[in-house]
Amino acid sequence: MRHLLFLLFALTAVAQPHLVVLLADDHSAADMSVYGAKDIPTPYLDRMAAAGMVFERAFVNSPSCAPSRAALFTGLYPAKNGAEPNHAKVHAQLKRLPTYLKELGYETVSFGKTSHYAHVTEQGFDRAENFGYHDHAGVQACIDYLKQRKSEKPLALVFGTNWPHVPLPQPEGVDPAKVRVQPTHIDTPEFRHHRARYINAVMKMDAEIGAVYEAAKEHLGIENTFFLQTSDHGAQLPFGKWNLYDEGTRVPLIVQWKGKTVAGARTMALAQWIDILPTLIEIGGGMPLDDLDGKSLVPVLTGQTDTHRDAIFTTHTGDNNMNVYPSRSMRTARWKYIRNLHPEFRFTSHIDRSANEDSLAYIASWEKAAQSDPQAAFLVKRYRERPAEELYDLDADPFELQNLATDNSEQLEDMRRGLDAWMKSTGDTQRVAGQPLLLSEPFQMIGKKKP
Repeated sequence: MRHLLFLLFALTAVAQPHLVVLLADDHSAADMSVYGAKDIPTPYLDRMAAAGMVFERAFVNSPSCAPSRAALFTGLYPAKNGAEPNHAKVHAQLKRLPTYLKELGYETVSFGKTSHYAHVTEQGFDRAENFGYHDHAGVQACIDYLKQRKSEKPLALVFGTNWPHVPLPQPEGVDPAKVRVQPTHIDTPEFRHHRARYINAVMKMDAEIGAVYEAAKEHLGIENTFFLQTSDHGAQLPFGKWNLYDEGTRVPLIVQWKGKTVAGARTMALAQWIDILPTLIEIGGGMPLDDLDGKSLVPVLTGQTDTHRDAIFTTHTGDNNMNVYPSRSMRTARWKYIRNLHPEFRFTSHIDRSANEDSLAYIASWEKAAQSDPQAAFLVKRYRERPAEELYDLDADPFELQNLATDNSEQLEDMRRGLDAWMKSTGDTQRVAGQPLLLSEPFQMIGKKKP
């Protein structure tokens, strides 16, 4: 019965807007001029933000590619959709974003990295192209498609750039001496050079998304087009990707919807990636779906409310054997609680364990600095060794450096209960995927360095 109502609502909807979703890859919200980074110009996204609404507190559901994007496509938490470790796929029987929108009468197309590379071929798009690793031909292919499109159907277009995912370009005009080094990182020449390369990659991301954004405005118009831009998780830098700190889970979320969102608006409403699917369904003319974990953001977008969620829940399992470190977190407007399920594991990632990552140069410089600098020693140890529980007052400590888990028992217990209830509700089995490296074991690299 509900399925029939869903279709009936779609058939009676008037002037369904085109839907354009623009995805970045490995990009933290803090690393763009929209969110105040004066050393990282993102002019195209500045333009979109000026014409729409910016979410200050938007988060992914998991800080690695496959589980993050699976949450977007299903509207379900990772433990429910099945894609918990990186590279995993969702349960085959689950309905995905393109199918929901096709039932509403949309033509659905994908260009670039929108799902986890070739996973996109199983999502149900009418057309999916240029989904290979750093296949930047998808930018022009998408623009050409928009120029040549003849269909009378409303369009649901998802475009994804592979920037600023590694491998990073050379700085090309970004001066390492002028980049900002945040308190979670160690200021060495090697890291500044790497950071400058990342900034150049962010600028390339802005240019690619900007080219598609401008083409969509030209060929679809802005009067009846909904634009949404976001990223799948934070940067591949220490305490970013693969981590439940804000650097890994907080992402940009910019919405331009003429006549619905107030130009230049900013909201502090707590939002997650699972909320995007029900938002698109509602905007496309569909009815709310009770079996999704996500909740439509339309009331926030249209100014009916300035709140959305009381708490954000995120989960991380691992990324093959490079990163085996399952953890869970609960975040409110002020507090962050992280539970590391196996503190006896050593935290590793591609950053320090892959024999062919460019990051090894600055990791070596960090280790050298740690021999004489107490703060550097603190950060290196913090990267590799995590306590069972972490608690941060984000108002006083936005970079999550002062763990209050032993100092605030009342707040800690409240967050514990909240996380326990959420884990139970999602059927979280606390799985370990891959072979962990114990703190008691000697550190070993994975792979052989290329000649």
